[in-house]
Amino acid sequence: MGLVVQKFGGSSVATIDKIKNVASRVISELDNGNQVVVVVSAMGDTTDDLIALAQKTGKDLSDREMDMLLTTGEQQSAALLALTLHNMGCPAISLTGWQSGIATDAIHTRARISEIKPDRIHQELAQGKVVVVAGYQGISPEGDLTTLGRGGSDTTAVALAAVLGADICDIYTDVAGVYTADPRIVKEASKLDVISYDEMLELASLGAVVLQPRAVEFAMHYNVTVQVRSSFSREKGTLVVEVGKMEQDRVVSGVAHDLNVAKVALFDVPDRPGIAQAVFKALADVGINVDMIVQAAMRDERNDIAFTIAKDDLPRALPVVERVCREIGASGTAYGEDLAKVSIVGAGMMSNPGVAAAMFETLANEGINIQMISTSEIKVSCIIEAAAIERAVKAIHARFNL
Repeated sequence: MGLVVQKFGGSSVATIDKIKNVASRVISELDNGNQVVVVVSAMGDTTDDLIALAQKTGKDLSDREMDMLLTTGEQQSAALLALTLHNMGCPAISLTGWQSGIATDAIHTRARISEIKPDRIHQELAQGKVVVVAGYQGISPEGDLTTLGRGGSDTTAVALAAVLGADICDIYTDVAGVYTADPRIVKEASKLDVISYDEMLELASLGAVVLQPRAVEFAMHYNVTVQVRSSFSREKGTLVVEVGKMEQDRVVSGVAHDLNVAKVALFDVPDRPGIAQAVFKALADVGINVDMIVQAAMRDERNDIAFTIAKDDLPRALPVVERVCREIGASGTAYGEDLAKVSIVGAGMMSNPGVAAAMFETLANEGINIQMISTSEIKVSCIIEAAAIERAVKAIHARFNL
């Protein structure tokens, strides 16, 4: 007998009919002789609806109270699925995140899992039940409910799979797997049978929304085999595995894009030790993650620094940057919002020179200007105008014959 963790996203549990479809998938896994733990997201747009409801109360939205509110969405899904399984003759029990033993730090709305004590889950499995866990949530050291941030149910599922020693963690979505590009943009995009943790982490971080980056980090760290597959078909999905278990004959595995991008610049920054630390520590202190960083050539012992952040973070970042600008004696700041990031990812890039040049040439042939560039061993990312992103993705996808 094996153990399978299944995770179903909001689109998969959006209606009672869809919840019944999920229940049938769960029962099929039981029929294969496996124990099953299911992690569910909130139904459809429930999280957005709850946020909109909270906004009607006024502008001061306590993070703690928002977590209290938003965790109810996943609890509804979990209870409804457990009820559905009961009515289909399958013993099941729903558990909140804290009942499942998921402990987090105390950072509300974006908490990180610190520990999982799955004693209750083991007890219920031993009684022959399907355990349905409300994703996206845990409990802080102070005993408060916390949420893991958008996409946190993926992290819940993979973390549970790791601590339970599951044979596989199936992430069910509304797409059939991981594609070489967003199929809504590139009709010719093909589904990958297998992808490495490193490649999946890069794609997830660069805008591919099929898996949350922190979930991939958990899978990589604890060697959890993850499969991304569709809730609405029985075909196999995309396996996410360690690189040693896959062929490395693909130079580029996929093209990702991200429209949630803003660029911030500081001008005439003094060129002395500690300046970069002052800028980026101030942003880190307010929870803002910085992506690309470019420092221009020095002139008169001063230079310019430009970096990218999520566009959602821009309202919080600008006051911080302007304050730091004054403190360090820079001459001014500027920002841009109508931007996008396009990236190529592939483990085979390490041993194939010229890949970045081919990407740059493709963008040049399309008349698309590159504003910033970032590279690693397995990825190349470019910041371009948002209006050109579809053209860029299609051209790059065709250039690398994906």
